[in-house]
This record gives sequence, structure tokens and C-alpha cells, in this order.
Amino acid sequence: MLHGIDRGQLASAMGRSIDLESWSSAGVPLLRDPRELVTELHQRHLPQPGTGVIAVLDTEHRVVASASVSSRPHVTDGWQHRNSLLTQLRRVTAHDLRLATPRRTAVLLHCRDGSSGWTEQDGAWMWALHDAASLHGLRCGAFIALTAAGWRVFGEERSGRTPHAGSWSERPVRTVSELPTRPTPSVRSVPDLALPSRGWTAAAASPEPIRQAAR
Repeated sequence: MLHGIDRGQLASAMGRSIDLESWSSAGVPLLRDPRELVTELHQRHLPQPGTGVIAVLDTEHRVVASASVSSRPHVTDGWQHRNSLLTQLRRVTAHDLRLATPRRTAVLLHCRDGSSGWTEQDGAWMWALHDAASLHGLRCGAFIALTAAGWRVFGEERSGRTPHAGSWSERPVRTVSELPTRPTPSVRSVPDLALPSRGWTAAAASPEPIRQAAR
């Protein structure tokens, strides 16, 4: 422990987390099709345990921007997560701070080890999502946990078995031999070109006239 900091956590860490009851009553907008959204984000980023995917949805619930962030399992303070999410949001999409009412929504898919139930780590990510969305002018949307049991949308009680936290390793590996072969370019035979005759004479090639002039 150094200056009140233990493994990256601050003394006020408990204040930067949201419990499941508070999240469920926060009025987070429901996802139109959570299974389709989870599948799309998983195909885009192939998250492994310890990875989060922040996505921005338009008014039609279509993904208009997304980015992945890494996390440390022991961190239960949302401050560090908030900074990571905000950095990625600023990188992939412009803010909506000039709008009176947010039109786009930020959602978070967090892939982790452990059970599918709510954890303190989830609470830290919920706080981070809410704060990062607010600072970027977005509406705070759903939080989805991706574990070995599948995916689960907290606060909505909707879930599914696939994809899950290990789905990234089940995709077929494309090797070099599977890549499309490039056609071998045809080689045209070029006829030999006759070299032009230099027209040298024996006298010009012989050094004898030069020797006589030097005498």
C-alpha cells in the first residue's frame, strides 16, 4: 500500500460503484434485440476475459461506433474504468454535448471470468459507463456481462448461452494455406534482339597507329 492506494484502488473506491438494485431502478433504456447486439459486438472484437467493449447506438439501436478496452480483475474502483472508456469514446466518435437531450446511447459488454451474477467489478464498470456516457453527451445504456455461462443484461434479466467468454477461441483459425492463391503471371518469351554492328575495323582496333605517332 502506498499513500492509501492498494493495487490501483483509491480509498474512495466504494463511492465509485453502482449496486445491482440501484442500476435496476436507474431507468436504463431497454435493448431492442440484446442477442443480436451481443453477437455483433462479439464478432467485431472477439473479447476475451478481461476485455470490455464500449459501443454507441443510434436512435434505431444500430451500432455506429465501438472500441475495446482492457481491464484488471482486481480493480473495483470505477474511476480507472471511466477514464479508459472515455478515452476510447473520444477516439471513435464525436461527443454530443451540444445537444439538449442525448440522442445516442452508450452500452458496455464486459467479458470476464467468474459467475454470471453481479460482482463488485461489474458495479465499478456500471459506474464507469454512466459517468463516461454523461461526460461524452450520451445516454447511459445497458451493461452486459459475458461469462462462461453466456451473456446477461443486468437490470433486464435477459440472457443467452452463446456467445460466451470462451467463444473467441472456438472460431476457426485461418492459416496461410487457406488464403486464396494468386494466379501465376504468364511469362512471355521475348525474341533476342540483334545487337547493332559497331563497324570496327582492324586498323581502328589496333594500337599500332598510336604507337607510330608517339615515335
